[in-house]
Amino acid sequence: MGRISATFKADEAETQNQYSISEWWLEPKTQGPGEHAHDEDDVFYVVEGTMSFLLGDRWVDAPRGSFILAPGGMTHDFENRSISRAGILNFSIPGNFESHMAGIAAWFAEHPPKDTL
Repeated sequence: MGRISATFKADEAETQNQYSISEWWLEPKTQGPGEHAHDEDDVFYVVEGTMSFLLGDRWVDAPRGSFILAPGGMTHDFENRSISRAGILNFSIPGNFESHMAGIAAWFAEHPPKDTL
């Protein structure tokens, strides 16, 4: 997905659709997927660097080791505003997230990630 990569660590088949775990890496100064909301909770764990998260109407900078919760229905986004590559683990509950990845990858092919402001 251009300057964003994602790999599933546990998918719905492995977890009986209870959760999905994916790892996301954003190159420096890279916007994420854009503001969105969905019914599922999203839990993020920052594994490297600092990731910035939109939660509702405010941005929060989350350094390595941070946990971030975006409850179902909350508008959220993430981006890497730093000058170093940053990575997160994303826990989606329940686990049907990977079924959306083909559409997400196609969207990014048409709308490549932009630079952060």
